[in-house]
Amino acid sequence: MPPDRALPEAVRAERRAYALFFGALLLVVALCTWGVAFNPFELFGKGDAFWTFLSEDFWPPRIPQREGRLEAILAGIGVTFAMAVASATVAAVLAFLVALFASERVSPFPRLAPLVRGAATFVRNIPALVWAFILFSSLGIGTGVGFVALTLSSLAFLVRAFAETMEDLSQDGLESLLAIGATFPQRVAHGILPSCLGGFVSWYLYSLEVNIRASAVVGMVGGGGIGLVLFSYIKAFNYHVAFFIILLIAALVIAVDWMTGRLRKELAL
Repeated sequence: MPPDRALPEAVRAERRAYALFFGALLLVVALCTWGVAFNPFELFGKGDAFWTFLSEDFWPPRIPQREGRLEAILAGIGVTFAMAVASATVAAVLAFLVALFASERVSPFPRLAPLVRGAATFVRNIPALVWAFILFSSLGIGTGVGFVALTLSSLAFLVRAFAETMEDLSQDGLESLLAIGATFPQRVAHGILPSCLGGFVSWYLYSLEVNIRASAVVGMVGGGGIGLVLFSYIKAFNYHVAFFIILLIAALVIAVDWMTGRLRKELAL
């Protein structure tokens, strides 16, 4: 008897489903590769040029020697960090207020909750980079563009996240507060916040991590901060200093990830 015949029917059906899935996936990848006229073998064939570019033009990283250049780079790192923290914090406060009306379980107007969630989903599906391009024409180059773009994308994401956190809230506590005549602000202060604060903080920290990464990209299209400084060195073909800036951005991201991880452990989130 073949080995497959000795397996239960459910296991064989699962194997067939996986085989069908991976076969369909390979077919889709092949069609997409053909559709964009991309030959992956050409990438391997040109690998020497890529590694030569990295080893000769990017390596080693170089600290700028001209007076004021290093200070400008460090100032850009500080602006990027401040922009990410400020946008995530403002977005979290606004998202909490909006999420109160996006959760059918806690909203005083449950019928409006799907509309609020739908609007948040629409805004969330527009990346921060696209928001930066949209705002660039009206606000010009500067940190204002980056701050507003990051705030909008974070706000939409946190509205959905906070609303989902509220949906997991036990209804018994809210009904008890309602039974004793508590107003909506009182139910928020004594029922929702104490139960959901840990989830809110966890989502806020995650949004902060995302904003640190996104702020550098947004800065490259006019959002200010270290992204704009990096783009200026790339345009000047000064790749050695650009690589130094990339390492600083990576160090900032790693430091923020470590810090938020420690906070989650300390707060038991």
